[in-house]
Amino acid sequence: MICGPTADALRFANRRTSMLDPVRQEIAATSNTVVVKVGTRVLANENGTLNDDRITSIAEQLVWLIEDGRQVVLVSSGAVGAGIGRLGLHRRPTDLGHLQAVAAVGQSRLIEAYNRALEPHGRYAAQILLTVDDLNDRTRYLNIRNTLLALFHYRAVPIVNENDTVRVDELERNVGDNDRLAAMVTNLLRAPLLVLLSDVEGLYDGHPSRPESQVINTVTDIDQAILTFQQQAPVVVGPNQLSKGGMASKLEAARLATSAGENVIIANGRRQNVLMDIVAGGPVGTLFLAQGPSVTSRKRWIGLTARPSGKLILDAGAQRALQQQGRSLLAVGITTVDGNFAKGDVVALCGEDGTELARGLTNYPADDLRLIAGQPKEKITEILGHRPYDEVVHRDNLALTKRE
Repeated sequence: MICGPTADALRFANRRTSMLDPVRQEIAATSNTVVVKVGTRVLANENGTLNDDRITSIAEQLVWLIEDGRQVVLVSSGAVGAGIGRLGLHRRPTDLGHLQAVAAVGQSRLIEAYNRALEPHGRYAAQILLTVDDLNDRTRYLNIRNTLLALFHYRAVPIVNENDTVRVDELERNVGDNDRLAAMVTNLLRAPLLVLLSDVEGLYDGHPSRPESQVINTVTDIDQAILTFQQQAPVVVGPNQLSKGGMASKLEAARLATSAGENVIIANGRRQNVLMDIVAGGPVGTLFLAQGPSVTSRKRWIGLTARPSGKLILDAGAQRALQQQGRSLLAVGITTVDGNFAKGDVVALCGEDGTELARGLTNYPADDLRLIAGQPKEKITEILGHRPYDEVVHRDNLALTKRE
């Protein structure tokens, strides 16, 4: 049990029931698994080093969630900041090789800090370094899931970070890849709730720098929210730099998670007891509601995690069959085959304008598809000499990524 200010904050939150949101309360009550992502801007001091007090606060709140009967995974940035402090550097390196080296040194410091904060409560930090490629492979994807589920039985808190020594997307952009990784872990575990903690209060209805802008409490249409955000003019934050922060990557993460039937909250990780207020149903940050029913684990991997190896352009009839009738994709509905892929690879299924509609596992390699595209199934044997499948992508191996 957590004592001190954290427990006091919980009792206070429970007393102010008039401020609680029934929808948020229901989501929190049914979220037996929670994925929390915390960004570098939350964990770092002004000089870029790790803020140990904030690490302790986050860890104690995670323990409270676990003691409340939930399974919790933390996706944490902060390795570079931890490395800067451990190596005694005065500023963040600018070249990629040195950034990777600092991250490698800092990763052990980061895990040590979490473990030091967790151990007094009988919990342990379990380090898991991943790349998007790990989740792209179906076997490794399932192995990761099995490991995470096993860790829940050992009083361990899985702490996930991008493996910066082999994957450098987040280092190069300085934002974002751990947001996507968190959404993928959420889909992997079918966790009902993903919490993205940043240095902003949530998604604003205007640019956050403008005093008239307000935090949006609830988003029901993620595509409209992304469009609204993209239309906001950026502001100058430094010499020749335009930025709206890391919100773009968080909205993309929210899209990935909500598309699979999960809920997402973006909130300020510097706010005291933020996680406890969220699970109490308080009006904290911006809630993104699930877009439709929960999707099966297999279709989550096909549609939202695995990267396509090629692209198929469909005619209007095939598009209607997929989106409106829930049917399989036949060769007759394919107009263009793009890329080189093998049987069993994930391919993107796109409309005539190039917009992705779905993803699926192809029954035919690219070279064969180029020969049978646009042809009825009865002619496949004549063209290829055999017809192993009537469907190019069976509906059981197909996941919609855009609904009408």
